[in-house]
Amino acid sequence: MNVAVFSTKPYDEQFLVQANQDGHSHELVFFEPRLNAATVTLAKGFDAVCVFVNDQVDAAVLEQLAEGGTRAVALRCAGFNNVDLKTAQRLGIDVVRVPAYSPYAVAEHTVALMLTLNRQIHRAYHRIRDGNFALDGLLGFDLRGRTVGIVGTGQIGVEVVRIMRGFGCRVLCHDLHANPEAQQLGAEYVTLDTLFSQADIVSLHCPLTPDTHHLIDAAAVAKMKTGVMLINTSRGAIVDTAAIIEGLKSGQIGYLGLDVYEEEGDLFFEDLSNIVLKDDVFARLLTFPNVVITGHQAFFTRNALESIARTTLDNLTELESRGTCVNRVSASG
Repeated sequence: MNVAVFSTKPYDEQFLVQANQDGHSHELVFFEPRLNAATVTLAKGFDAVCVFVNDQVDAAVLEQLAEGGTRAVALRCAGFNNVDLKTAQRLGIDVVRVPAYSPYAVAEHTVALMLTLNRQIHRAYHRIRDGNFALDGLLGFDLRGRTVGIVGTGQIGVEVVRIMRGFGCRVLCHDLHANPEAQQLGAEYVTLDTLFSQADIVSLHCPLTPDTHHLIDAAAVAKMKTGVMLINTSRGAIVDTAAIIEGLKSGQIGYLGLDVYEEEGDLFFEDLSNIVLKDDVFARLLTFPNVVITGHQAFFTRNALESIARTTLDNLTELESRGTCVNRVSASG
């Protein structure tokens, strides 16, 4: 296939080119801009487009892709909430994704955020560089014996369960369906309200769907323990940012770790260091000393990028040779 790759960074090109040389023969053309209504003309004449989390593959874009001859959308990520699946299905455009690349990468980054917030490593780093060796304000707590609530127990959630059990934590889980692997690790499945009321740390690992949009809102925050640590490495819009800011101001949320943000499309993956941020909500988050934010970095390991590139091209090869793909997603599920 000839494939238009959007939202290309140097590392995307590096790993996709390498994967293409290892058993594939796709013609890859890389574009730095994101795919949206303004850039979709770049895809004209391509068999497939390869997109990432902040590309806009809505109905209007899909209509233009179809008119230009594109018959496949290859997501190099697990989530597909940015694709209008009903329109894709109507137009006969196949949508494929990477359902699992490295759950360890995201799980380990999740725990890194927990440790950073708990032991104030972000603040200690700057203090030491300024010659301030005082320990006041850096007091943490032992993770052993704490209760951790995991919302969403797919492959990533289970790995977080495994790590936190290793720390000696009690682990509560919530999901539509219990994962036997999590149960074998000693996790207990409970209602969401029970998880919120008992967990010292709440970590989010569920997909973004209409049911999970703003799952963490003002009502949810009010049910949590005072001083709770909240971690989100899943999708930004699962959290109502305005509600968690109020929670931070009141002290109901004692620690906040984010690798995603509901309006991240205008910020993440770009160098904006010489630009004044126009997002007042995000700027407000940055004022809290008990908040650590990373820019959708949790997936970013060599192992994960190799796996993403390999699976993305495997998907396209399978579509080309068989007309279907095991990692195909559709509106009907």
